[in-house]
Amino acid sequence: MRVTQGTFSFLPDFTKDEIKAQVQYAIDNGWALAVEYTDDPHPRNSYWEMWELPMFEIKDASAVAMEIDKCIESFPNHYVKVVCYDPSPHRQTTGLDFIVNRPEDEPGFTLERSEANDRHINYTMRPYAADKPHGDRYRAKSNGSK
Repeated sequence: MRVTQGTFSFLPDFTKDEIKAQVQYAIDNGWALAVEYTDDPHPRNSYWEMWELPMFEIKDASAVAMEIDKCIESFPNHYVKVVCYDPSPHRQTTGLDFIVNRPEDEPGFTLERSEANDRHINYTMRPYAADKPHGDRYRAKSNGSK
């Protein structure tokens, strides 16, 4: 099961050229860019770890692509996304964000049901990856392991 977060989450993964095209679109709109990563992609976890500092007033998509590559190289088994912040007066929020790297194995989520007073039923989503500690959640599987 693929994690579906961000603007293009239901599309196939982007190629490097498609990523650069989206980054250039953000630059052309005057948006600030940031690269973020996590091993806890729960839908309510919208604040991931930031890679370096946000990139303001950047003009070249290649510079952002280089930072994306460095982040993926440092965290190959994490989710990595690009966040584009729209600073326009009536927006001042994320204009675009999309995942650019995923772990090889995405175990998905389980839906846990619990009953409360007056026949009220609560549902909680829990990622299977959370069974492991931070940093070990998406380690590449070695030969012979399950």
